Parts: sequence; structure tokens; C-alpha cells
Amino acid sequence: MAPNRENHVGSCSKSKPPTLSMGSSSTLQRTRSDISIEVLSKELEAVNIHDNDGNQLPPISEVEEAKCECCGMSEECTAEYINRVRKQYSGKLICGLCAEAVNGEMDKNGGKREEAVGEHMSACVKFNRLERRNPVLYQAEAIKEILRKSSTTSRSKSMSHRNSKNGVQKNNGGLARSSSCIPAITREVGDRYNIDSKPSY
Repeated sequence: MAPNRENHVGSCSKSKPPTLSMGSSSTLQRTRSDISIEVLSKELEAVNIHDNDGNQLPPISEVEEAKCECCGMSEECTAEYINRVRKQYSGKLICGLCAEAVNGEMDKNGGKREEAVGEHMSACVKFNRLERRNPVLYQAEAIKEILRKSSTTSRSKSMSHRNSKNGVQKNNGGLARSSSCIPAITREVGDRYNIDSKPSY
């Protein structure tokens, strides 16, 4: 016979879980406030010890509005930060974005910081002169620059690949001009035809 489910359910006690009495919740509240007072008093003691040693926190520096000499973007900086940036970038005040661009230029030119700063500043001047006033003209200028670079690189590659030896030009590493494959196919088909057409004795 199948077991009776009611017996299993009925065998469990239906008592409620224990609840906190009012006295225990107030005790918990007092404990929490005692711990917070203890933590705060320890923090105050630590601050008083540092004050007595003469190791006080440095005063908060005034921030001022600084304008990037490359892109013209303004940001709030402390005087120490401005001096540090000027020392690092040849006396120029450069924002964080321009500093990253200058670091990229330094990677390209072999680590010459002054040349990288000059290159980036000239790019920013060109951008501010053309792009902001006439974006279409700037795009045309950019396309012209891309075409000029691609034509000079393709010419230099084609000149470097032509090595002449005994009057014969040799192309190293490029794709050679291929001839038609039809003569090879015709020859193969002709060879098969000649093999098949031979009389067998």
C-alpha cells in the first residue's frame, strides 16, 4: 500500500521559529552604538597622536583653470601639476589627451620629446585652422594627404623590388605576373588524348 502523506506532514512540528524579545533588540541596539563609539574614539585618538607629532596633513592646494597650449581645452589643475607638466613638455602646458598624443609621436620618432611636441602642436594648429572652420575642406585635405603618402610608398616599394643583375630585372617578394593556364591545360588534354589513341597490340 502507498504511504500516507498526511502522516509524514503531520509528524513535523508546527512550532514557530523563536523571535527576539523586546529586551534583546534593545540590547542589540546598545551593542551596536557602543561599538560605533569605540571605533570613533580610536580614530580620534589616532588623529590626536599624529597632531601631537607635528605630522599634520598638507594644506589643500588651490586649483586654477589651465588651458592646453595645443588644443585649447581647459581643465582644473593645481600649481604643482602645471609646473610638473611644463617641465616635462618643454615649457608647454599640455592636457592629458595631448600628452598621450605626444607620447605616441615619441614612439614614432625614436623618443625625441621636443620634436614630438612640435609635431603635435602643428597638427593641432592645422586642425583648428581648417577643421573647425570648414570641415569639408579638411576632409579634402586629408584625402589628398593619404593619396600623396600612398603614391610615395608604392613608388618606393616598386623601386626597391627592382634589382637588376646582368641587365635582367629581378622582382623579390612580390606577386609575379602570371601567364595564362590554357596552354598547360591544352597540353595535358593533348597528352591524355595521345595516350588513349595509341593502338594496343
